Amino acid sequence: MMNSLLPGLEVGPDNARYSIIWLHGLGADGNDFEPIVAELNFPERDQVRFIFPHAPHRPVTINGGYVMRAWYDIYSTQINSKEDADGVRTSAHQLEALIEREVSRGVRTENIILAGFSQGGAIALHTGLRYPKPLAGLLVLSAYLPLADSFNATHHPANKSTPIFMAHGQRDPVIPIEIAESSRKQLQAQHYNIEWRTYPMEHSVVPDEIDDISSWFDRVLATPK
Repeated sequence: MMNSLLPGLEVGPDNARYSIIWLHGLGADGNDFEPIVAELNFPERDQVRFIFPHAPHRPVTINGGYVMRAWYDIYSTQINSKEDADGVRTSAHQLEALIEREVSRGVRTENIILAGFSQGGAIALHTGLRYPKPLAGLLVLSAYLPLADSFNATHHPANKSTPIFMAHGQRDPVIPIEIAESSRKQLQAQHYNIEWRTYPMEHSVVPDEIDDISSWFDRVLATPK
């Protein structure tokens, strides 16, 4: 575990049975998805602690080096052509520290979901597939698998059967749907458990998607662990 944990917001009971760690996108912070909790509707919600960490501030090349909250650097509009491997791995370690903190608070890893939007979804997917203990699920919104070329050498079998929900906008100009589809196909070829949804939207979240997320949470958290 790292010496210091990422700051962020928490919603839910102190004595939670489940934890959902939800990572925001580039330039946002943990406040971005906190309002979504009230829109989610599934029976186990009152037993869930939602954690919305804030990414560190860092210069982002594609934005002229402007310092903003980011899970890793973005070098160009071709987001998967040249990747910030060190940034991705550092954020993965920070997310792992949050997982271990939840374990120390009494939540089993099998009851922890990693979720994220855009960059946050990429880190959730990257971390979850390499984490050495089974997780409840991975929620990947408008995102993709970073460092895909090294995936075969670095993934861990502990989460080979973990449910993965991937959702993407059909008109996404930030992360084109073709990139997400390539990640999906790579994982499905190795028999990962992918539930894939697309929506007539850009780089955003829409009400139908929230309904589908609620249903997925219900199915994943209702499964006996």
